[in-house]
Amino acid sequence: MKANTPSSAAADWLASFAESLKRGDAVATAALFAKDGYWRDLLSFTWNIVTLEGRPAIAEMLAARLAEVRPESFLAGDREGWFTFETAQGRGTGHVRLKDGKAWTFFTALMELKGFEEKKGPTREHGTQHGAFKDRVTWTDRRKADARELGYERQPYVLVIGGGQGGIALGARLKRLGVPALIVDRNARPGDAWRNRYKSLCLHDPVWYDHLPYLPFPDHWPIYTPKDKMGDWLESYTKIMELDYWSSTTCKSSSFDEARGEWTVVVERDGKEVTLKPKQLVIATGMSGFPEIPKFPGAELFTGRQHHSSQHPGGEGWTGKKCVVVGSNNSAHDIAADLWEHGADVTLLQRSPTLVVRADTLARNRPLYSEEAVASGITTEIADLTTASMPYAALPTVAQPVMERIRHEDADFYARLEKAGFKLTFGEDNTGIGLMYLRRGSGYYIDVGASELIADGRIKLKSGVEIERLTEDSVVLNDGTELKADLVVYATGYGSMNQWAAELISPEVADKVGKCWGLGSATAKDPGPWEGELRNMWKPTAQENLWFHGGNLMQSRLYSIFLALQLKARQEGLPTPVYGRAPVHHKA
Repeated sequence: MKANTPSSAAADWLASFAESLKRGDAVATAALFAKDGYWRDLLSFTWNIVTLEGRPAIAEMLAARLAEVRPESFLAGDREGWFTFETAQGRGTGHVRLKDGKAWTFFTALMELKGFEEKKGPTREHGTQHGAFKDRVTWTDRRKADARELGYERQPYVLVIGGGQGGIALGARLKRLGVPALIVDRNARPGDAWRNRYKSLCLHDPVWYDHLPYLPFPDHWPIYTPKDKMGDWLESYTKIMELDYWSSTTCKSSSFDEARGEWTVVVERDGKEVTLKPKQLVIATGMSGFPEIPKFPGAELFTGRQHHSSQHPGGEGWTGKKCVVVGSNNSAHDIAADLWEHGADVTLLQRSPTLVVRADTLARNRPLYSEEAVASGITTEIADLTTASMPYAALPTVAQPVMERIRHEDADFYARLEKAGFKLTFGEDNTGIGLMYLRRGSGYYIDVGASELIADGRIKLKSGVEIERLTEDSVVLNDGTELKADLVVYATGYGSMNQWAAELISPEVADKVGKCWGLGSATAKDPGPWEGELRNMWKPTAQENLWFHGGNLMQSRLYSIFLALQLKARQEGLPTPVYGRAPVHHKA
């Protein structure tokens, strides 16, 4: 497929938009948008991640920010709706979707800072000093010095707590921008967050969706990456990208000195406490908090084994044993299938309806991330920015037809699941898995095989019931059913990511910041439940110099760009007035 040429309508609209901005007319600029139009900005106008809904919100932002941003050089690209632009501080990419000649969705993203561009291509480092020098400092010398000095003789500007995919992706971005950053993780090796899970685990998203920044997977890489293979890739990546990474390091405490604009973070490394003094602190512990383990009457009487899904080592050793898996999301299905493969008698306990989408069907309905997309010239960056260009509030109109098509394609599959007693949902407004992931981060299963086992009864199912109590050798349900059990696995999810802020910093800071993930309020003027953006993710929070970074591999890859640019700008002392900062949360 050849690249599209920009339509005259989009080009004409962009010219009118640029001219209106040049005149400094916020109201006239907003009038170029549909009444129900959206503007999603990633840093370029707001130094924030913000979605503005409707003309009044757009005009208000422009009135506040236009004089300082000084946008210019709007140039249409070679793909429909895309353009580039510049501001006083950087260069950006944008996209517009028109409806009846007006902008329905408008997207702007800061991609680099002027004067602080990444060294790459023609500006890459030379790598050596040609000539003869008695005091030559080699690459090995520099890397040894970094390992010896950073965190001891020299303080990192950014401390990243959590060395999984999110922390590693952010570390790579910061390294390329020249921001001194240290990543700490409690595991023994990078990638252990994947290695330490049950043996059969594979990524449920396909390879095209899961690249890390700068280094895509080679073209022989399997579509669904086995977890140990992913762990090894992450470990290799940290070495190739020369990240400063402390493994086997536990964060003990953190506190912020407002007067100095500095954190004091105490970590334990190699059995010794080390005090770090970073200016910026990033919590990159995933998108969730601590395991949620329900407390049922009689749990202390149960003589078998019970544990949360995060502690499940695999199905080995449970042949011929009776196992109850509590929950019906991804982990629950994976663990139930793993136990069945090892000869266990498995019952899945589904407490509420679950959204199920077959992995192959989901992959077919992600056209931006596919072999065909790659062949047509859609790079990972194009796919990521296209995805980001659609405001969350507008997603239902796009997602509902896709979910309807999936239901039609897999009608027989869903009928067999329902016949087995499985309770299905397709989202609160039939929008499918994408919005459920953004809203809740749970409630779904990407089917890689367990659903067939449920449909034909090889995995037993109890649906729409709750555990009433445990006995010495059984799980008793509230419908009177008693399930004999040797193992109970609680695949019952996790708390909010700000639990990490409570543990690593203080409950007061966690309350001040409020919930992470889910869609919440963006501005102090509108402290209600809806903001059109994920709460506290990748953007300034109510706690100065505290950031949250997480999500799946695609989100870690994409949003690490914007978090890294915010941190780089602050390191260089650039003005970064935040428009639409999240309000301080007051615990009820």
